[in-house]
Amino acid sequence: MTQTVIQGITLDDKPFRPSDWAERLAGVMACFRPDAVEGMRYLDYSPWCVPITQDNVRCVIVDHAIKDFNVMAWDFVMNFAKDNRLKMGEVCRLY
Repeated sequence: MTQTVIQGITLDDKPFRPSDWAERLAGVMACFRPDAVEGMRYLDYSPWCVPITQDNVRCVIVDHAIKDFNVMAWDFVMNFAKDNRLKMGEVCRLY
C-alpha cells in the first residue's frame, strides 16, 4: 500500500497557515471511509486521510486506497496540496 504525505510546508519553505489546516482537511475527508453507512455520522477521521505531526510539521497522510473508493475525494486532496503549493512525498506502508 502506498500513501502520500502532504506537509504543512510550502514549496517556498514557509509554514502553511492556518496552523490547524491538517485537521480541517482531514475533517472534510472524514466521511470517505471503508465502513461508511448511509446516514451515519462519525466523530473520527477517515483511515485514508489522517492528520499527524512529523518533526514538528503538521502533515496529512493520504492512503492511495481512497482512489478506489472515490476518485473525486482523491482529486480534492491532491488538488488542495497542489493549489496551496505544499510539499508532498510518497511512502510505502509497511503493515
